[in-house]
Amino acid sequence: MAETFAELYAPLLKEVFTVQARQQLDAGADGMTLASEYAEHGKPDFVLAYLLLIDVQEEVKRELLAYAYERRATLSEQKAEALAAQFHRPFPLIKLEAQKDRLAARQVRQGRRVRRDTTAPKMFGMN
Repeated sequence: MAETFAELYAPLLKEVFTVQARQQLDAGADGMTLASEYAEHGKPDFVLAYLLLIDVQEEVKRELLAYAYERRATLSEQKAEALAAQFHRPFPLIKLEAQKDRLAARQVRQGRRVRRDTTAPKMFGMN
């Protein structure tokens, strides 16, 4: 049996996002509207918090979370280009994070766990 959206992605979420989302929902906010707004701003953590608290089809949840990751990647790449133009040097780590976000979006769309590498790449010296 395939894992549910909550089983796959809830472990990625820090409680602070859930607390804020729950407060907004308790105050009468529309969770799907807020999730969509946060997705447009490239905020997958907030999107995930709302999606875990509302009742909507799993496919819709996956698509919106994937879009949030893609949007963050796009915004990050734009920021890297702007910084490169401003400071006349590249910003490869921002672009690397954008690549990770695009990978996360693909994984979400495929219904797979998101593997977020939190460690820096290992550098091996040559003797």
